[in-house]
Amino acid sequence: MATMAGSHHSLIFTYGTLKRGFPNHPLMEDLIHSSDAVSLGPHVTHLPHPLVLGPFGIPFLINLPGRGHRVRGELFSVSPRGLARVDELEGVGRGHYERLPIKVESGGGDLVEAEAYFAHASFGEGLWRRRGEVGMSEYTPECAGEYVKRSERPKGWSFVEGVREFASSSD
Repeated sequence: MATMAGSHHSLIFTYGTLKRGFPNHPLMEDLIHSSDAVSLGPHVTHLPHPLVLGPFGIPFLINLPGRGHRVRGELFSVSPRGLARVDELEGVGRGHYERLPIKVESGGGDLVEAEAYFAHASFGEGLWRRRGEVGMSEYTPECAGEYVKRSERPKGWSFVEGVREFASSSD
C-alpha cells in the first residue's frame, strides 16, 4: 500500500465526481501534484450502501449500511491540508455531506478502515426513499452526464434546501 511522508493522513473513499475521469477529479489531481494525496486504486465498500443521484445528478452515498449495493470507487490517502480542500468541496461545514467511517476492500480482499462523504443525515434517508430504495453499485459516465456543475446551477439555488425539497417530492 502506498504511504506518504509527514503528518497523519486520512484514507478517503471516493465514489462519485471525485473519481478519475469524473467532473471533480481535477481537485484530486491537484492534490496528487502537490503531494497532498496518493491514489491507492480501486476499492469497494465492505457492506452494501445506498448510492443514489439527487438533484442536478449529484451522487450521494447514504449511511444505511446493509441496504443498496456494495459500491465501487477509489481510495486516496490525503494530507490534512488536502482533506480541508476536499471537505470544502463536499460542503462538510455547510451541511451538504458528512465525512464518516466506512470499511472498504481492495481487489485483493484486504479490509481497510477509511472515511467517505455521506449525504447529510438531515436528508439522506429521504433521498433513499425518493429513489424508491433502489440504488446503484457504481457512479458511471452515464450518471456523470446528468451532473450539473455548481457554477451552472441556478443562481440562488440552496444546496441543502434544494436537496431536502427534492428528497421530499414525489415525482
